[in-house]
Amino acid sequence: MIDPFGRSISYLRVSVTDRCDLRCVYCMAEEMTFLPRAEVLSLEELDRLCGAFIRLGVQKLRITGGEPLVRRDVMTLFRSLGARLGQGLEELTLTTNGTQLVKYAEELAAAGVRRVNVSLDTLSPETFKHVTRWGRIEKTMAGIRAAKQAGLDVKINAVALKGVNEDEFDDMLAWCGHEGLDLTLIETMPMGDVGDRTEQYLPLSVVRARLRRRWTLTETTYRTGGPARYFDVAETGRRLGFITPMTHNFCESCNRVRLTCTGTLFMCLGQDDAADLRQVLRSGADDAVLEAAIREAISRKPLGHDFVIDRRRPAAKVGRTMSLTGG
Repeated sequence: MIDPFGRSISYLRVSVTDRCDLRCVYCMAEEMTFLPRAEVLSLEELDRLCGAFIRLGVQKLRITGGEPLVRRDVMTLFRSLGARLGQGLEELTLTTNGTQLVKYAEELAAAGVRRVNVSLDTLSPETFKHVTRWGRIEKTMAGIRAAKQAGLDVKINAVALKGVNEDEFDDMLAWCGHEGLDLTLIETMPMGDVGDRTEQYLPLSVVRARLRRRWTLTETTYRTGGPARYFDVAETGRRLGFITPMTHNFCESCNRVRLTCTGTLFMCLGQDDAADLRQVLRSGADDAVLEAAIREAISRKPLGHDFVIDRRRPAAKVGRTMSLTGG
């Protein structure tokens, strides 16, 4: 699939649920109203859609949420998708908050998952509870250990939050080095009605300059297919990634689209234009019609997003939450 700007679309992020067992302050409101189950695609429908994307050239699938591992019977989807590895699909990965990994890590590895991203914004139990509203860091830490024991390659994702965790990144980098983990830092994005992001926003250019006081960071050409730009950390032998949608967007090389659990395809994280693939699925359309609908949507993929956080003017944002779009 080639978009209007000549970019090959080879990476699909699939949200399997908008539900989560945490309530991270930058992701969703504390009192969330989740989607009616009738609006959510069945696992069989999600599998069929993923199959269509793979036939059209998608090589990497990332399963997201919400928290994907709270979806009932979700392992049946992982096993079905894992069976497609080597048949067009090159990689099946997962983004998770880690709370369910003790239960599922071995099954994920058996299904063909080799890498998982675990969201962990702090090493402090108190800050973790504040950021997640009611989470216990011990569950996520136990999940990380279980994933490593199952042979999964674990990467830590941390959202940089001004005044919340900005003094922890030296410690997190050291801890990741000790544990043999890569770390990726992410700028907060203006999505959903979860308050004023201006107060939370911390430019990663500032974070990188601070980290360089202690660490030797050398830019590398290493890529995982996502938007992160990576640096080798000489003192730990691990990598540090930066995802910077606000200060240095990565739109020119974007190879991704996002499918929500309702069957809505967003061609850009920061734009509202979308395609309703659920309607196509449930109309009884055959695979040719479904694939045509996907191609038509890709033909509308925009050049980039319009995210901005600036105290001098209102923030450009999209109304849907990250948990609905897929993390």
